[in-house]
Amino acid sequence: MIGSIEIGAAMRSPAPAALLVLADGTVLRGEAFGALGTAIGEVVFNTGMTGYQEVMTDPSYAGQLVTFTYPELGNTGVNGHDQEADHPHVRGVIARQLAPVASSWRAEGELAGWLDRHGVVGIRGVDTRALVRHLRQGGAINGAISSDGTTPQALLERVRSAPSMQGLNLAAQVSTREPYGWQIPCAVEFDARLQARPELPYRVVAIDFGIKRAILDRLVAHGCQVTVLPADSSLDQVLSHRPEGVFLSNGPGDPAAVTAGIALARQLLAQPQLPLFGICLGHQILGLALGGRTFKLGYGHRGLNHPCGRAGEVEITSQNHGFALEADSLPPERVRITHHNLNDQTVAAMALVDQPVFGVQYHPEASPGPHDADHHFARFTALMAERR
Repeated sequence: MIGSIEIGAAMRSPAPAALLVLADGTVLRGEAFGALGTAIGEVVFNTGMTGYQEVMTDPSYAGQLVTFTYPELGNTGVNGHDQEADHPHVRGVIARQLAPVASSWRAEGELAGWLDRHGVVGIRGVDTRALVRHLRQGGAINGAISSDGTTPQALLERVRSAPSMQGLNLAAQVSTREPYGWQIPCAVEFDARLQARPELPYRVVAIDFGIKRAILDRLVAHGCQVTVLPADSSLDQVLSHRPEGVFLSNGPGDPAAVTAGIALARQLLAQPQLPLFGICLGHQILGLALGGRTFKLGYGHRGLNHPCGRAGEVEITSQNHGFALEADSLPPERVRITHHNLNDQTVAAMALVDQPVFGVQYHPEASPGPHDADHHFARFTALMAERR
């Protein structure tokens, strides 16, 4: 044992032994699943009761070891429709237990084998409830999952020398290298219940800081023709597509480190009456471009049931972020805070008072999560319709 607590394995099987070592010296012992090896990253937790494959493939989780509070993973297997990217972006997975058999008509494979093929390490059989309490009290912290025989002391030394999430520009690592267009998949159709189909699709440029496929699907479903550009795109490259609106995507890491994205957002804000919409990291980048500041949350917001809104108007939202905007840093003469996270009163959404620009900290595409906030996509297309 290293440090103050050690959490023993909660289930036994012939699987190889695995360790989770935190930077504060805490050691958790369990059993390996997925790939064998060692992975180092920021240990965080997600409180969702569903959607483990969407979480694991969300580029916003790059560089992180994700603890799932739901007690069993893998019971619905994996399939190609629930992925937010081509491959998992989490560095490691921490679970209470793993379902021995996938049971779903949609399953195309088992979770453990899928993680193994993609080189993602996992540890199961630990008391995830105790681990989450530890993270809530002390905050998100660097750690290592290891199943290759590395000693706890050696792991601790490597973890303590690993960089902090603060200051990391991970968006540059996960962004597309080349522009591409997003066509509506066969499984997604235009949602006529929400609004009338435009005679011509709205031309939207999406800046990829770690974009989720579900966001692209919702933009298309709301009548947009989407071109996705890399995170380091210039203003000229964006304007060459003659966009009627620009979308700033979600993504991983410290928003203040995404300097090229902040500079681009500042230039886009100078374009006359160009609709801009940011989600999660894109929302934070908008705030930084307006002169605001961000700060690192103690243990972040990662789950599917976060209430956001204002008096008399509440949305239950899906969230995944470790940083937030400082409300007092936003210029009050230009910015109106439209929604707060009702758990801790952090900024959940904002809008400019004199331009068609807004951002939301949460995930209205609801993948995974509730659909309460899907109207924000219609709000974006309404701004483009008005500009037409």
